[in-house]
Amino acid sequence: MNITDRDLPSIDAEILPLLTEACKYPPGNFKRKQCLTKMIRIIQQSNRLWHEHTPYYEDALQQTWLYFCQNICEAGTGEKYDPSRSSVITWLNRYLKWRLQDFRIKNSQHLAKYYSSASQKSSHKPHDTLANVAAPPDIPPILETTQHWIETDPSGDLRKQHIHNRPEVNCQMLLLKRLFSQTQWAQISSEFDLPVSTLSSFYQRQCIPTLRSFGELNGFF
Repeated sequence: MNITDRDLPSIDAEILPLLTEACKYPPGNFKRKQCLTKMIRIIQQSNRLWHEHTPYYEDALQQTWLYFCQNICEAGTGEKYDPSRSSVITWLNRYLKWRLQDFRIKNSQHLAKYYSSASQKSSHKPHDTLANVAAPPDIPPILETTQHWIETDPSGDLRKQHIHNRPEVNCQMLLLKRLFSQTQWAQISSEFDLPVSTLSSFYQRQCIPTLRSFGELNGFF
């Protein structure tokens, strides 16, 4: 959610007195914790904190709240918050977006390893490594392009490839769970009442080659 500068003064008017009060007390003090809790509640209720629908958003948000508590009054894990430079919301949104970018890169590297692994299994080239898949600046587009392709499945091929008599256990579902939610095989096995060996074998035989073909067509390696 984007916000404008004119939205911020009213939030700061509520937050800054609590900030001043919180910083009178040492870290860990009960009264400081009370003030920080009130500040977090005000920020949450404002609906002006950056939000996006990604599987790692909640993890990034928790890191942001931790950063907030550790750096709002003094330099803890980072630079101390300076009210003269930006509003609290702007400060937090900047940090939150950094953490989201970290998760995007991490997930993209995870995806790139799948492409690399799939490519190595079908190629005898000794230098077919992750370094040849994508340079770091290109990682986010790989993730976004691949996720969009899997979610939309424009040709329908991913949904058509499924375990015999189980159309709901298809390549689209498995790729989304394994690549973007990083769901464990044991959990998928329990959810669909199928052996891990059956799921994994189908995934390696059908889904990974399809993923590799998509990567080749898009020049990801």
